[in-house]
Amino acid sequence: MHSPAGYYTQIKRFLLNELWRTDVESLGWLQRYAYKLIRLLFVLVREFANGQLNLRAMSLVYTTLLSMVPLLAVSFSVLKAFGVHNQIEPLLLGLVEPLGEKGDEIVFNILGFVENMKVGVLGSVGLALLLYTVISLIQKVEVSFNYVWHTKSSRSLSRRFSDYLSVIMVGPVLVFSAIGLTASMMRSEVVQTIVSIEPFGSLVVFVSKLVPFFLVILAFSFVYVFVPNTKVKFSSALVGAVVGGALWQTSGLVFAEFASSSTKYAAIYSGFAILIMFMIWLYLSWLVLLLGAQVAYYHQYPEQIRLSSQRVPLSGRFREQMGLLIMYWITNRFVHEGKPLSLESLTQKLYMPGDRVGETLQLLQERGLLLESGSEPPTYLLAHDPANLTVAELMEIMRQPDDEQVVMENRLISVPQVDALMQEVERGIREHLDGMTLRELALQPLPDAGEKAGG
Repeated sequence: MHSPAGYYTQIKRFLLNELWRTDVESLGWLQRYAYKLIRLLFVLVREFANGQLNLRAMSLVYTTLLSMVPLLAVSFSVLKAFGVHNQIEPLLLGLVEPLGEKGDEIVFNILGFVENMKVGVLGSVGLALLLYTVISLIQKVEVSFNYVWHTKSSRSLSRRFSDYLSVIMVGPVLVFSAIGLTASMMRSEVVQTIVSIEPFGSLVVFVSKLVPFFLVILAFSFVYVFVPNTKVKFSSALVGAVVGGALWQTSGLVFAEFASSSTKYAAIYSGFAILIMFMIWLYLSWLVLLLGAQVAYYHQYPEQIRLSSQRVPLSGRFREQMGLLIMYWITNRFVHEGKPLSLESLTQKLYMPGDRVGETLQLLQERGLLLESGSEPPTYLLAHDPANLTVAELMEIMRQPDDEQVVMENRLISVPQVDALMQEVERGIREHLDGMTLRELALQPLPDAGEKAGG
């Protein structure tokens, strides 16, 4: 019999060696999906243990507490104009249902604050501050999601106001209107007649119990598609939403049991116990939302599921190849159609993660080869006439050292023989390219699929 230490050694060896060295595509479908699932769980646990998701979830709790009343005040004002403001309370009660009676008390207090806040008497400055507080909440959420999706740039200030306010103003109206329309349809005579007939009645009851879960999945999917400042496939967002929704429902059941048996916390913290429980529930909710986003990211980029959490360093040749490909496609589009390409378009053409393409785009901008437009989303333009820029010059510019590398090169003790060899290599590249310009490279026809496969 194996000792516990022996089992631990076997499990560790499997997780750190066999799990990643096995060619999963050669396995049967059941083993293949089992290996992929274990790999995904491994990287999710690693991301959780890294602590960044915890820190971001905790920061969002603080931001939520500050921005909750202003956010509800803006939504309440919009919904009141459409006559559906009374549906806010049932929705909030459903969100804090795991808190039990304490959750009801929190909702009533928050709604009391919202009703006492007179948006109409705030004035222009007060209204601007109110909207800024609401937008800052969504901006903090976007920053957290951009971290999950390895996106360095956030939305511009103009896009924050246009995108965020459109969701804040229009989103609640559409959601509550759909809920109200569904409720009125369920009360209609035709539906009631169908419900009275079995097995349709039992089926409707069963589906009605699943409606909250479907609504959570729909809400999570919308957040995963809209909030990150990058292109998220709906299929990946849906997978992340299903996982996140299941985790949210499960954590709600577990937290409800915890809250119901936490009378000792009321004895210790007195009136603050309700606030502490509410903050814990907010933290769990944000953490689940971020974990679902992490699942969506790995579903869209399965190549990022790997043993090491460190980013794979790009070799000099591969970085140079990516730079040439980006310059080729931007020039190709400029020559044939005259329309610039965005980060999303380049990501699709190169079939590479957006953060890697973004790094190369930033390098090309720093070297003065590309310019970023002011449109939304930003597109990329050639900084030089492609008919006057040779490919050899382009490669030399990309190979130029940055400031830190220049300092290191100046300290490097060179050898004449090595310097002569490097010069011969560069001269050979220039002679082989024979003055080919970037425009000439872009005008060369691409081989079709048959020629590429045959070659």
